Amino acid sequence: MTLRTEHELHGRRRSRNIGLLAVLLAFVALIFGLTVVKVQNGDEAALQGFDHQVRPALLPREEGVEIQPSNDPVAAPGTPAADQGARTTP
Repeated sequence: MTLRTEHELHGRRRSRNIGLLAVLLAFVALIFGLTVVKVQNGDEAALQGFDHQVRPALLPREEGVEIQPSNDPVAAPGTPAADQGARTTP
């Protein structure tokens, strides 16, 4: 009895692997296509991820409103400014 190098099970696995390869390539192509569309759209907000922090660049701008630095700033406890005697309570 001679040994066959390929069993019929190998043929079935190969076809399943080729199918899985096709699905994965389609997924990669979909993600790549969505990325290209986002970049070409030019919307800066769409390119920045949501990380649960306020991003001033994404807030709508109000005409004529400028934010000035505080005249009486408060230093966080444990920072060099607090160690130098700056006010630490509001």
